[in-house]
Amino acid sequence: MTTTAPSAEDARPRLLAVAFRMLGDAAEAEDAVQEAYARWYRQTDDERADVREPAAWLTTVTSRICLDVLGSARHRRETYVGPWLPEPLPAHSPVVAPDPADLAVLGESVDLAVLVALEALTPGQRVAWVLHDVFAVPFEQVAEAVGRTPQACRTLASAARRALRSDRRVTATREEHARAVAAFQAACLTGDLGALVAVLDPSVALVSDGGGVVSAARRPVRGADQVARFLLGLLTRRSGAQVDVGEVGGRTVAVVSEHGTVDTVLALGVTDGVVSDVWVMRNPRKLAAWG
Repeated sequence: MTTTAPSAEDARPRLLAVAFRMLGDAAEAEDAVQEAYARWYRQTDDERADVREPAAWLTTVTSRICLDVLGSARHRRETYVGPWLPEPLPAHSPVVAPDPADLAVLGESVDLAVLVALEALTPGQRVAWVLHDVFAVPFEQVAEAVGRTPQACRTLASAARRALRSDRRVTATREEHARAVAAFQAACLTGDLGALVAVLDPSVALVSDGGGVVSAARRPVRGADQVARFLLGLLTRRSGAQVDVGEVGGRTVAVVSEHGTVDTVLALGVTDGVVSDVWVMRNPRKLAAWG
């Protein structure tokens, strides 16, 4: 039986999933993929016909574009208003898993704790890890994207793996995370400062991303008492606010809405059974997927 090779356009959902994990921003991922397709269609018909695997070609080009974006990210984020956080994508987003059958395999790589940890890697480490460890791209193809030898790419991916394994927020089990989140949510619902402080690590840090568009803390908030006061202020000042449960990367998050519109997503990092990090997304552009 003859099978038809997938077209270049068939690769788009997977390319978006790859680019998002590299960049942590759905709009930037879309731009990177659009640029890759622009380069594909700028070729002549004969040049495109010579490409045996369009999907592999597009993956390589998309990865190179993401490398360039990551290289300039530090400069761009210096002009960002307040802290920058990766985008928390809900489980139903097609960027999380282009094929629902892949959700169990790919979902954890968009957990906010993982995306935050990836920010500390070099661009080469991040791209090598995403391509090889998440999407099973052979190191020979990774080498083409990164511009290194296959052995060098193995080293990059290995370093990324070690960094993620050493980050205790990332390695908390789902059960540990779920218990800590449940305790956190229960304490928030009581509105009791002492109850909330009790479920927070004494050195907990809260980072809030408003993108300069909505009210958010311009600097990280540190310490259990200060973080608890900030959270209770955020959740109790608005009489019409509703707090629901959502999921990002297989981990429970708090989804805050007002008059039916989601305006805040709170994700938690858990260490030794208590909340060690609170990531508050308030930037409307990065909440578009919550509809």
